[in-house]
Amino acid sequence: MNTFFCSDHSRQIGEDIIGSGTNNQTYILIECRTPWTAEALNSRWVPENLRLLIQKCKSGKIPVKFLLIANNLSHKVDGTTVLIYQKKEGLSNGYHKQEFHLAHIEQAAGIVRKWLSGQSSNYEVKNSATRDILVCTHGSHDLCCARYGNPFYAQAVAMSEDLCLDNVRIWKSSHFGGHRFAPTIIDLPEGRYYGVLDQDSFRSILTRTGDITCLNKVYRGWGILPTSIQVLERELILRHGWDWFNYRVAGRIIEESSDKTTILAELTVEKPDCSLDTYQAKLVKNDSKTLEMRGSCNAKQESLFVKYSVASLSHFSETAVACTA
Repeated sequence: MNTFFCSDHSRQIGEDIIGSGTNNQTYILIECRTPWTAEALNSRWVPENLRLLIQKCKSGKIPVKFLLIANNLSHKVDGTTVLIYQKKEGLSNGYHKQEFHLAHIEQAAGIVRKWLSGQSSNYEVKNSATRDILVCTHGSHDLCCARYGNPFYAQAVAMSEDLCLDNVRIWKSSHFGGHRFAPTIIDLPEGRYYGVLDQDSFRSILTRTGDITCLNKVYRGWGILPTSIQVLERELILRHGWDWFNYRVAGRIIEESSDKTTILAELTVEKPDCSLDTYQAKLVKNDSKTLEMRGSCNAKQESLFVKYSVASLSHFSETAVACTA
């Protein structure tokens, strides 16, 4: 009996991975040594008070995505880092970061509880312009994240060191969706998702150099935008090049047909010179790219994954304004 690997299958059928960047309001990342069980919260090193708090947040539908993270030193030290990334409102380049350094993971629940109630904490450290890249290595949750995520994590750490990128931290992460795009990452504080990565495409993402068209294959989408309009942002990246990553963006769905086959989407863009551009696009369901397939190695049945294409695009305003904060 052949083992089914969802990532291999997705590549073989040529799935377009855009539109799969999850739109999360808040990420709470808690450093916790591995190994992690299939359901990460049941892992040996997750304290009961933290497990109960996360379950309470889920049952209360509080819009927070909890993830466990680790690096090559996490199992050697007692200290725990907690990172909270919250989506910025309006024109935005991603998420606002708060970082906390704790002596023990048992303190994490108290920090998170305080944060949720709007209280400050003595454990917060000065905010630095760090880039946190999460690599899903959660192999107990999906085979592909072990098969492709673990070796990619090691290669990503080595590349970051070789490039002397002092402001980049590479983390192992528990499951954040998109197993079939392994190796897959979240690039914070921007909140952009990538998948099907190799060393060349990852170097381009790290350094924002090289052939921008690699994003046609590896870009899953920007998590601050609704998934259905992420294909529009990719189109604009390819037009603007790497400069696009210096822009602030706000996106919205203006109209949507009842069967969701047609969407009128709008992206407003603020450039560093404070000029504003507005793009409107008609997005249509692409029947040739829409697929029914198993979304993970463990899936028992197929799911429908709807894909969109940019049918028309207009750029209709440009105004000099005062830059947003």
